[in-house]
Amino acid sequence: MRRVKKNDTQMANGTRPFQLQDVFSLENEESEDMATLIDKKDNVFVMSNKKSKYPILQVDLRLISDLVVAIVSAAIGGIIFSCLGQPVIVGYLLAGSIIGPGGLNFISEMVQVETFAQFGVVFLLFALGLEFSLTKLRVVGPVAVLGGMLQIVIFMCLCGIIAALCGAKLSEGVFVGSFLSISSTAVVVKFLTERNSSISLHGQVTIGTLIFQDCAIGLLFALLPVLGGNSVVQGMISMGKLLLVLFVYLTAASFMSWSFVPRFLKLMIQLSSQTNELYQLAAVAFCLLSAWCSDKLGLSLELGSFVAGVMISTTDFAQHTLEQVEPIRNLFTALFLSSIGMLIHVHFLWNHVDILLASLILVIVVKTTIAATVTKTFGYSIRTSFHVGVLLAQIGEFAFVLLSRASNLHLIEGKMYLLLLGTTALSLVTTPLLFKLIPNIMNLGILLQWFPSESSTPNKRFPSENGKSLND
Repeated sequence: MRRVKKNDTQMANGTRPFQLQDVFSLENEESEDMATLIDKKDNVFVMSNKKSKYPILQVDLRLISDLVVAIVSAAIGGIIFSCLGQPVIVGYLLAGSIIGPGGLNFISEMVQVETFAQFGVVFLLFALGLEFSLTKLRVVGPVAVLGGMLQIVIFMCLCGIIAALCGAKLSEGVFVGSFLSISSTAVVVKFLTERNSSISLHGQVTIGTLIFQDCAIGLLFALLPVLGGNSVVQGMISMGKLLLVLFVYLTAASFMSWSFVPRFLKLMIQLSSQTNELYQLAAVAFCLLSAWCSDKLGLSLELGSFVAGVMISTTDFAQHTLEQVEPIRNLFTALFLSSIGMLIHVHFLWNHVDILLASLILVIVVKTTIAATVTKTFGYSIRTSFHVGVLLAQIGEFAFVLLSRASNLHLIEGKMYLLLLGTTALSLVTTPLLFKLIPNIMNLGILLQWFPSESSTPNKRFPSENGKSLND
């Protein structure tokens, strides 16, 4: 614990020139000092209330202020971009970049706000699991699992070879490959949901691949100590344990999906005959409990929340549950995307815009080519393969966590760290704009005869429950 004193430049009468940040930072209050707590990972926690010997209700006014700023700015950004006919995701991201440390620095408690915003990813994947069809998953399963694994391996090998040819460390190249192979689940799913494309063929292939990538993140974290110089045997043992835990967790979830979940939801419906309050609370609690158990087992919060949604999707209460959690999902998703925008430093992007734009274009072209090629090898049409490739062409927000862990292990340092950080931030900002160009790109491809017309090309179709097929 250390104490941060007031600004030494204050005048003798205790006044100072007005600053815009004072409205949000609460530093102009008449309190004596502001105490902070720094943990082992250099995360700074602001202690807004002093410890009391009496059991009184504590209120973190700084956190409340930060959440108000984040939510209001996200709402304003979303409204502006919606009026301009642009994706609201861009408004959320840019609003976060303006109020974050790289902008006007209105946020005092970054760690608390980012932690609170993680509920957005949890509820987003929970809702995704509710909408995900196991029947369709059987169709896209091979391309999602095998194709997703093949994409990660290709990126690792490609970047490893380039690093070896350029004289860099092989371990650094392999990490950059794994880093680039991760796409953004939150941004892509948000876009597909807004366009009602999550049930289309390219949407299901993309979502299946994204879910596999989320599962693979745990394996990539286990791989980092090996790349950082630790024992190879120890790293392989860690990955083996993780795969075993994943198998046990999915087996237990499969058993509960037909034995416990239907009876539990039916009971909640009976108890919530007058109001949906209890059912909504029970659904949220079930999602959070599954996510917490997954995280405690060494997997991830995202995987646990998605599995919770899939378990409910096998029952007759999936649509009712989705209607109950949608408002909560929308709120926390906006907060999460705003918190991602806070990681974007506008000044750094502006000073290195030429290098970052070149890196961004290279990432988009390479990721689109690899993803489309892998999808095409599984028998999908060129149109669907290209669509999936463009949807997976960005770098995911969880790459920030992967990058931070690699930096702590001294796997990458200096300019490479800043380059990957800036490229990822720019990728997330420009991805919604790229998505809006997809119809124009597809029409141009048909005009130039890159793609056959939609009516002249047979494509894979989803089998329905009665044996018929659903169009793309």
